[in-house]
Amino acid sequence: MRSLPDDLPPMKRMLKLAVRIRTRDEYQGQPISQALLSLFRERGISGATVLQGVRGYGARGVARADVLGLSVNLPIVIETVDEYQKIEAVLSQVKQIVGSNGLITLEEVNVF
Repeated sequence: MRSLPDDLPPMKRMLKLAVRIRTRDEYQGQPISQALLSLFRERGISGATVLQGVRGYGARGVARADVLGLSVNLPIVIETVDEYQKIEAVLSQVKQIVGSNGLITLEEVNVF
């Protein structure tokens, strides 16, 4: 394994939370992605990103753009990285919001 350059700032162990859903998935009348972003902001999570997929499949079938590219229920991933205690503090609410609509993963990451 290659060693890291000496001029990098100190590495910090953090948690990455990723949620995989579809664009039209909702929680209490609003898109799940918006509900999660609001939750993260309210609870002091440092930031989050919503990534739009172009194709995917899973327990709920295939998600892809049709011939005209007009599909509006494509896969999306919402990711955030923060300190363990902040991610763990929102995890039960994330599970409640996502319900059976998607997949939630946690991963330890090194942040510089």
